[in-house]
Amino acid sequence: MKSIVIGVIGADVHAVGNKIIEYTLENAGYNVVNIGVLSSQEDFINAAIEANARIILVSSLYGHGEIDCRGMRDKCIEAGIGDIKLYVGGNIVVGKQDFEEVCQRFLAMGFDRVYPPGTTIDKALSDIKQDMGD
Repeated sequence: MKSIVIGVIGADVHAVGNKIIEYTLENAGYNVVNIGVLSSQEDFINAAIEANARIILVSSLYGHGEIDCRGMRDKCIEAGIGDIKLYVGGNIVVGKQDFEEVCQRFLAMGFDRVYPPGTTIDKALSDIKQDMGD
């Protein structure tokens, strides 16, 4: 079964959306490794290595995702999983910012998929299926 690591990065404790993502992905047939809230980049990477995951899906709702996610692709490369797909979504920056600019910043940081606030996991499912080769 194809694995996806999900969790909420940084000092964020928003758990409801995380559970909805887990439920939706499991119902779509994926093995979901949910590392929960208050998670570090290393927590995501270690879980991805252990589960042989193809995707890491990072959630952030408290607005500091940009800071929390900096350097994550480099850490994946250092850990030997440089080709893993990195997804991020939620309220990932502080304040009202043009999402296209935010998206470009995350893509430049090495994220493959960037979702604006309010995006449902159902919208990401087609990207997940594509990236998983389903």
